[in-house]
Amino acid sequence: MLPSEDDVSNFLSFAPDAGEGKAFVFLENADTLAEAVAQFYENPNKYSNSSGPSTSDTSNNPYAAAVNAKGTKEAKTQVQQHDPPPYAPPQISAPRRRHHNHTNAVIQAGNVRARDEQDMQNLLQSVQLAYRIYNSDIEPEHESDYYCNCAIHQYKRRKMNRLGVQEMWSKAVMYPGEKAYHDCYQATLFSSNPYRFRVISPYGYNVSSFYGSQSPSPGNYTASVQQAIQLNNSLNREAQAAIDAKEPKINIWEIDQLGSSMSNMTLDSTSTGQTDEKGRPVEKPSASRPVNSNGEGSKSSKFAGLKKALAIKSPEEKAAIKSEKMSAQARELRNLILEEEKGRWPDQEWRHIVATYQEKVGMTRKIADLRARFPTQYLHLLRAGYFEPIPIAWANLASNPLKFSIEAAAGWRGITPAWRGYEDTAEERLYWVLNHREGSVGSRMKPDIISAMNMARARMASAVEPPPEYFSPNDTCHLQHTSEGYSKQVMPPPFRPFDAPEVPTDDTMILLDVSGSMDFDPVRPNYNQYLITGYQRSTQPKNKDVAKAIIRRFTDAMANHDHNFSGYQLTTFSSQANYIGVVNHRNLDSMWRNVRLGGGTRVMTGWQKVKDLHFQKHSESATHHPVYGWQAGPQTPMLRLLLLLDGEATDMDEFELDLLGLSWVHVTIFLIGVDGCPHHHRHANELSRISEVNHHVSFVDAQGNTPERFVTHELLKRHLGYQISMTEFEEMEQPPPYSE
Repeated sequence: MLPSEDDVSNFLSFAPDAGEGKAFVFLENADTLAEAVAQFYENPNKYSNSSGPSTSDTSNNPYAAAVNAKGTKEAKTQVQQHDPPPYAPPQISAPRRRHHNHTNAVIQAGNVRARDEQDMQNLLQSVQLAYRIYNSDIEPEHESDYYCNCAIHQYKRRKMNRLGVQEMWSKAVMYPGEKAYHDCYQATLFSSNPYRFRVISPYGYNVSSFYGSQSPSPGNYTASVQQAIQLNNSLNREAQAAIDAKEPKINIWEIDQLGSSMSNMTLDSTSTGQTDEKGRPVEKPSASRPVNSNGEGSKSSKFAGLKKALAIKSPEEKAAIKSEKMSAQARELRNLILEEEKGRWPDQEWRHIVATYQEKVGMTRKIADLRARFPTQYLHLLRAGYFEPIPIAWANLASNPLKFSIEAAAGWRGITPAWRGYEDTAEERLYWVLNHREGSVGSRMKPDIISAMNMARARMASAVEPPPEYFSPNDTCHLQHTSEGYSKQVMPPPFRPFDAPEVPTDDTMILLDVSGSMDFDPVRPNYNQYLITGYQRSTQPKNKDVAKAIIRRFTDAMANHDHNFSGYQLTTFSSQANYIGVVNHRNLDSMWRNVRLGGGTRVMTGWQKVKDLHFQKHSESATHHPVYGWQAGPQTPMLRLLLLLDGEATDMDEFELDLLGLSWVHVTIFLIGVDGCPHHHRHANELSRISEVNHHVSFVDAQGNTPERFVTHELLKRHLGYQISMTEFEEMEQPPPYSE
C-alpha cells in the first residue's frame, strides 16, 4: 500500500516509538494498517537489514527521503492525500482459556427476558409518542367494552403474552416469603398488586374514553407520583426488614462446631438414639428401673402413653430438633454459596480479578460481612453478578441484565430487597454499590422524580452570564446567527484536582455521541406541574456543530500542550461504535465526513471500543480475560478520555458502574444541553453526584448558545488535572504549528 499522512499518523498512534520513517516502511510493505502494526510489534527491526528496505536507506523510501531533504512539514505534502479508509484496529491475540459455561436461575431468566425486552421498550415508546404521552413512566390507557385493535391494546396484549417471562424472572429474583404480582388484570380475577388501590391513576378515575384514548392530567399525575414514592419507600423498608429477619440465626460457616456441640446433647436419659417407623425415639430398657413382685416393671405415669401417642416432645427434644433443622438449612445455604462461587470463579485468575475489582470499588469488607452475617442476601446478589466486573459481552447487547426495566406497579422486579423506585437494574446496582463502599457516610438515596425535577429547576435558575473575557466571534452560535449573545450558564464549582496530573505517557482519546438527537433541531419540554405537555424549538446551533467546534479547540490546545501534532484517536457511538481515526487541526473536516449520525445512545458500545484501542496499544503491560476483558497492569499508561454527550445515554448507569472499578482511566464529560431544559440540568445533577464519589470522573456542561472558549478551558483543567491560568490557556488555544 502507498501510505498517506493519515495512515502514518494512525500507525504512530499505536506504535509511537517507531518514528515516521519506520512507520512508512512497515505500511509500504503491508496491505492494511492492522497488518503493518502487527508486523512492527512482532519484529520492530524487520526491515532494518538487507532482507528488506532499510529505514536509513532513503532511495527506496520517498517519505523518509523527503523528510531528510525538506523537513517533515514539507515532506507530508508530497504524500498522497485521501480520506482515511474504514479502519479496524489490530487484534491482539490473547492466551486461550478453557470454555466457561456457568449458569443459574437468574442467568437463565435474564437470557429469556433479554430476547424481547428491548422490543417491548421500543413498542411502549412508539405508543407513547403516537398518543402524545411524553413522560416515560406513564402507561397508555384506553378502556372499551368492545374488541379494539388500536396500538394501545396491541401493546397491552403483548404485555399479557409476556406474563410467563415475568413469572420466570420473579421466581428467580424473589426473596423468601415474597409474592409475585403484575398489572395485567385481564389474566386473573384477584390481584395481590399493592399499587392497584393505593396509587391513583395519572388519568384519574371514572374517565370515559369510549371514543378515544385517555389523556393524563397534571394534577392526577402529580398525585400518582407522590403516592407511588410513599408506597415505594414503605414497601422497601418492609422488604428489607423481612429478609433481615429470615437470615440464619447461626453462623453458617461454623456448622461443624455446631454439630459437635449437638452430638453432646442428650435428648432423653432413656433414649437409645433410635427411632421407630414414625420417627419417634425408641425407649431403652433401664437396669435401675424398679420391678414389682411379679417381675414386671413398675407402672409408668398414666400420662406417659398419652404423651407418647401424641408425640409430645420435651423442651430438650424440641431444642435439639430445632438446632438440627437450623443446621441442615445452614449447611444447604453454605453449599449453595460455595457451589455458586466455584461456578462463577473457577480458577485462581478469575478469583484474583474479582478480588481486585472488589478492592478498587471499595466493597471488600462489606461483601465479606454480607457473606458471614447475611448469607441469603449474599447468595442472591452473587447470582446476579454484583461482586464482579461487568462482562465485556454485555456492552454490545441490545439488552442485558443491566438494562432491564424496573416497574414497581407492573411487578417487574429488581435484584436487591429495596428495588422499588429505580428505573432499571443498572441504576439499582449503581446505588447499591455507592451505599456499600468503604468510607460512604449515610445512605445515598436516588432522588425521586419530583425531587430530581425540583433540583433541576433550581440549578437552571442559578445560571448567569458567562465571563466576558471568553467571548469569541468564531463561536458556532455567532457564525450561524441563531440568536443574540450567549445563553446563561451554570458556573462549574472551583476546580479541585483529585487524580494525579497528566504525564507524557498518558493517552488522550475522544469518544463522541452521534445519536440521532445530535442532528435534531434542539427542543425543550413544556411542563404543567410535572407532566410534559409538548415541546418547543430552542434558538441555538445543532449539537453536532457545537461538538465539532469543541473537538477542534480541544485538539488544538492539547497539541500545543503535549506537541502531539499527529492528533488524537476519535471513536463515535450511537447504537454501535465506530473508530473514525486520528484527528487533528488539519484533517478534522475531512475526517468528519466519516461521522454518521443516527441511532440510540449506548455509551457502553463506544467505551468498549475505546478500551480495546487503548489496550491494543499497551498490550504488553496488560492481560486479557475471556469474560471480563482487558485487565491493566502496574505499568499500563493512564487513559484520559474526553466524552461528548448531548443527553442521558440509555446505559449511562452501566458506564458509571464500570468506571468505579477502574483506576487507569480519567473521564472528562462534556454535556451539551438545550437552553431552558430541565432534563439537561437533571442529568447534570446526576453527573455531579457521580463525580463526587468517583474522582476519576469529572464533567462540564453548557446549554444553548455556548461560549466555546470557556468550555474548552474548563475541560482542559479537568482533563490535564491541574489549574491552567488564563495566560497559559491563551497560549494553548492558538492553532498548532504542525512542524518539528
